[in-house]
Amino acid sequence: MALVFEVLGRFNRARAARLTLPHHVCQTPLFMPVGTQGTIKGLTNSQLEDIGCQIILGNTYHLALRPTSELLDEVGGLHNFMNWQRGLLTDSGGFQMVSLLHLADITEKGVTFQSPVDGKPMLLTPEESIQIQNRIGADIIMALDDVVKTTITGPRVEEAMYRTLRWIDRCIAAHKRPHDQNLFGIVQGGLDPILRDICAKGLVDRNLPGYAIGGLSGGEDKNSFWRVVAQCTAALPEDKPRYVMGVGYPLDIVVCSALGADMYDCVYPTRTARFGTALIPEGVLKLKHKAMAEDTRPIDPACPCMVCKNYTRAYIHCLVTKDAMGSQLLSYHNLYYMLQLSRNLHFSIVEGRFPEFVCDFLHKMFPKGDVPEWVCDAMEVAGIDISSCCAPFSSCEESVSTEEVILAG
Repeated sequence: MALVFEVLGRFNRARAARLTLPHHVCQTPLFMPVGTQGTIKGLTNSQLEDIGCQIILGNTYHLALRPTSELLDEVGGLHNFMNWQRGLLTDSGGFQMVSLLHLADITEKGVTFQSPVDGKPMLLTPEESIQIQNRIGADIIMALDDVVKTTITGPRVEEAMYRTLRWIDRCIAAHKRPHDQNLFGIVQGGLDPILRDICAKGLVDRNLPGYAIGGLSGGEDKNSFWRVVAQCTAALPEDKPRYVMGVGYPLDIVVCSALGADMYDCVYPTRTARFGTALIPEGVLKLKHKAMAEDTRPIDPACPCMVCKNYTRAYIHCLVTKDAMGSQLLSYHNLYYMLQLSRNLHFSIVEGRFPEFVCDFLHKMFPKGDVPEWVCDAMEVAGIDISSCCAPFSSCEESVSTEEVILAG
């Protein structure tokens, strides 16, 4: 295996680890920004290094279309092409086939989809997905799985889970670079605990370098979400990294880390920045709102990032609707926030103060004590007492969404 995973600290199910990859030594829990075609929109590589980015996620489907995996192979892989010397992870391409294109069919051979170039049917097989990812050369590559939204029920979920298990064997057989690329399997099974258990056990039997929990963040309710994460992390090995795919809300990352997950990715921090929204400890701050026009405070007075040190809310308010610089500044701040959250999670576990960190995080996000019930339930399973964060007599309640406009900061 081309990785080493060393647990440095624990609190019940939560753990902080050192993840050594061919191109970088990482600290977990860690958040991975999504760089679809080898770039994070609006940020340079040196800026990403400055704010502590450890791994960038690249999309196999997009990279295969442009600049093509053959070109990347010729120049020595994506690391050389984009001049990024830290970690890279590529997805399998399957999710993009389902979510972005007109899906024709999923058969035992692979995913048949409509070509964006000429509209003709194309087939992505497990073997081809791995071959493309071998040419791209990321530190971590993902197996092609049969992706089904968690809102779908019935026999299709079971079919997809068993097909995912059959495809992992084809991915393993096709993988030609196991000594410098780590193939992760993906646990599927929808919201069915029996199917999730079968898939997790089947993947563990293959003794892979790491494991992902897939099929979430697709519209399922939060109660179902955390229970799937809790079940899968408990079923996966203690000495291998656990990656919850597509998770990017700060609250979700704190909860999943308490339940024993290690790695996360999502477009949310940068996508919401392009809509003029900043991440802050209290939730979110909508910079397009007219109340921001004369607010001379930084986005977050307690944040030491370059944006908060140098620019006001009023200045960014002027930019977000008229100038690309606005989304660039917010992307920088939001990614700094996410990466600092990752560091805080890591060190609070290592230093034995994880429960205090969780309570402080929840106090800031829910100052009235209206912590969502699903968070309370998850923390109980994680063995973390958050009673001090909850309003007296009301315990945990369903709170308003963190997408609510926050004006006071």
